[in-house]
This record gives sequence, C-alpha cells and structure tokens, in this order.
Amino acid sequence: MTYIKPSHLILALSVGLAFLSSISYAETTPKGEGQLDIVAWPGYIERGETDKAYNWVSQFEKDTGCMVNVKTAATSDEMVSLMTQGVYDLVTASGDASLRLVASGKVQAVDTGRIKAWEQLDPRLKKAPWFVVGDKTYGVPYQWGPNVLMYNTDVFKKAPDSWSVVFEQQNLPDGKSNKGRVQAYEGAIYIADAALYLKAKRPDLGITDPYELTQTQYDAVLELLRKQKPLIHRYWHDYNVQMSDFKSEGVVASSSWPVQVNLLQGEKKHIASSMPKEGMTGWADTTMLHAKAKHLNCAYAWMNWSLNDKVQAPVAEWFGSNPVTITACKAATPGGGKPCSTNGYDKFDKIAFWKTPQAKCATGTCVPYSRWTADYIGIMGGR
Repeated sequence: MTYIKPSHLILALSVGLAFLSSISYAETTPKGEGQLDIVAWPGYIERGETDKAYNWVSQFEKDTGCMVNVKTAATSDEMVSLMTQGVYDLVTASGDASLRLVASGKVQAVDTGRIKAWEQLDPRLKKAPWFVVGDKTYGVPYQWGPNVLMYNTDVFKKAPDSWSVVFEQQNLPDGKSNKGRVQAYEGAIYIADAALYLKAKRPDLGITDPYELTQTQYDAVLELLRKQKPLIHRYWHDYNVQMSDFKSEGVVASSSWPVQVNLLQGEKKHIASSMPKEGMTGWADTTMLHAKAKHLNCAYAWMNWSLNDKVQAPVAEWFGSNPVTITACKAATPGGGKPCSTNGYDKFDKIAFWKTPQAKCATGTCVPYSRWTADYIGIMGGR
C-alpha cells in the first residue's frame, strides 16, 4: 500500500491551450456538472497541500471545471461502506473490495471506448480478474504495489529478510524482545499476510493461494495470529498514526505501505523497507464508477486524466507504487526518481494481490471473507 516528492503540474496554461489539453484526455462536461466526489486511499489524490510539487488535481480542475472532493479511507471495508451511501462518484478500490462492489451492484461497467489511453495500459492489468468480470470491465487501473516490511534502521543494521520478526516472539538485533514493538494491519485482509508466511514456513499445510484457505489451513493461520496478538503494539489503519508510532512510540517493524516509508525518509527518520523472502501481499487498485454516479462526465474525464503520464508518474513516486501505463515508467517525476526501478515493477508475478476470499475456490470449498472479518475482529479483541 517510498512518499518521495514529485514536480508540480503546470498550473498556468492559456485558455486556448487548456481547451486543447482537456479534449486530449478528458471530455467536455455538460452544463451543471462541474463537481466530482472520490473515495481514495490516502496520498492518491494530491493537490499540493502536503508538498506543492505533488499536485495532479489543480490542472484537471482548471481544464475541465470539475472540482474534486476527496474522502480518504483507511481500509477496503471502509471504502465498500462509503460507496454504499451513494454520494461518491468514484473509488480507488483494491482487489479485496472491487469484486464485492461488483457483486453488490454498487459499481457499473465502464465504456473503455471512452478511455483514450486504454491501449497504453500495462498488458498484465487489462484482463485482471479483480475488475474484469465476464465480458465487462468495471473500472480503470490506477496504481499497484507491494505491502512492504517497514523497519527502524537503528535496530536492524541489516534489512530483515523474513516476516518472522512481526509474527513470532524473538529478540531483535538490538537484544530486546519484539513484544510491544511491532504492528499488524487492522483490516481482515491481513489474514492473507499470515497465510503467505505459513505457506513458506509450513509447506505441510499445502497453502497455494493465501486467499483460498481450507478450514484446516485457516485454523492454522488463526492460531498464528492469536500467538502474534501479545506482540502487537497497535493494529494500524491510519497511516499518520503508524508513522507517529514509529517516531515516538518505540515501534520498530510492521507491514506497511511504501508511502509511509517515503514520508518518514523525507523527514530524515531512520526508516527503510524490505521485501521478505516469504513474499508479499499487495494491491492493484482500480478507479471504479458508482452505479448511480451523479457526475458521470466528470468521472469519465477523471478516469481519462488518471492515465496521463503527468498523473501516473508523480503518483508512483509519491506513493511508492507502480504506474499502470507502459509510458509512465519513462516519464519525468517531480523528485527525479525512477519509481519503476525502485518499487518492484519487475516483481508483479511475485506479489499475492489482494482479492476477496470466496466460499467456492479452486480447491473446492474455502473460508469466505465474512468469516475472515468476524474472526479477525475477535483476534484483535483478544479472542
């Protein structure tokens, strides 16, 4: 889910150039539209308020007249809940939310013919099962990346290469126990992180997909998470709170999104991240359109704009993610970084991307997400 900071978008175009620019990626909006409401992950829709160099909203608003309102969400469950309210046009949904939104009828299929840069999409994403259902495409890919192991470099002189530092009680390289010094993600999808760890540690369980767990496999994963509970300082969901915990609460290791790593490094904190040998879960996010979107043309204008290199490259550098278009890897970034070289662009096939666990699975019958949610709440509560 490193926040290095990208160059800011051109804010002063002539009226004529603005018009030409807008029709190149967006569509003119009908009289009366002029507004767009988006549910997004923190750091995904920036207008330069945190760092003026990272602004991919102001130019869009100027070119289209669609004023962007953003509601940030900390978990996929929160995103699904917000989209049921019917007041948002778009959502940047991860794979563990996207199929739920499709199944519930909360999002509509998009007309890819209206997405001018569709042919520029990374071929690995065009038919991804987390947003393409049957012959319908429910959204436009936005960004993707891994869930990394964030750690304090004062404690770990050498990058930790295993998730064991957060799952099993042990003394860390500074000679002190990890009890009360590690964190876990608050969302139930974190069960997949534990399953991925056990897939490598206990091959006897026969786990092939961390999102498709038989009852026996699931029971073993829950046992691991219950043993982890006494080690946890906090189950995090707010990225600002997690950063604060690393700065002042003695937390030294946790699963995290690259954006926290970037922001903390930007503050000159002794923080880094690693990609452990057991593998990583990750997210491939899709901009999805509400079934009853009130600002349809502004929504299509944004989906078009979102695939522009002036959006894809800065978002990737800022968030620590990877772009979804094949041209963005070579595009200039505000901070001069090369996101595709540093954020695991070549590790796509090694990431276990979030998806919603289903009762019917490749092995026959698996534990569905409704159980994951209930059981993880119980574990966090000490049950």
